[in-house]
Amino acid sequence: MSIGAVLALLREDFPEVSISKIRFLESEGLITPERAPSGYRRFSQADCDRLRFVLTAQRDRYLPLKVIKEQLDAMDTGVGGVGHGGTRLLSSARSAVAPATDFGARGGRVSREELIDRTGADAAFITELQRNGLLAVGPAGYYDEDAVRLVEAAAALVSYGIETRHLRAFKLSADREAGLVAQIASPIAKGRGTGARDRAEELVREIAALSVTLHTQLVKAALRGALD
Repeated sequence: MSIGAVLALLREDFPEVSISKIRFLESEGLITPERAPSGYRRFSQADCDRLRFVLTAQRDRYLPLKVIKEQLDAMDTGVGGVGHGGTRLLSSARSAVAPATDFGARGGRVSREELIDRTGADAAFITELQRNGLLAVGPAGYYDEDAVRLVEAAAALVSYGIETRHLRAFKLSADREAGLVAQIASPIAKGRGTGARDRAEELVREIAALSVTLHTQLVKAALRGALD
């Protein structure tokens, strides 16, 4: 397949994908399409499956490319019974990065009724999260695909006796971290080079993953001291 044909296949599930995005993923070693004698890229079905794996992992799990590549390398070496270049890669990839919900595959829009039904939260709790700035609804009255996991996590914390208003501390911390990451990534995204935005988005994913790890370790260290 040509790169244009691959783009057409992927855009149904990934509307934001572009030729520059595919070329960026190739430059990062995630795919290695063959080259025709004329120099044009020629993609196999296995290449397309790998692209679906990468795009799904980025969208639904927000994984950095380094982690995604490790998963692909494991599959290439037969870990988990998946051989190199096989057409089983797509189904295996979906199970490997299966999101907690399937909203991403349906466009990422969740109505209030769906949010209540799928999380088991009541309407008053949803309203309280919004009032405290933890949950945002779009202009059309829909939530994004991350809202389900956010509500589930918030409800679990509240079940341990934490009041909803106290969860604002998490939001304030997240906003500060996001602002710091944006200062680093914005100049890269505004660069004129090909794939500048893709490089910036990948940088954001990498820093976000490191931030989560650091935050987890700091909380663990603080709790060890508190419980001694």
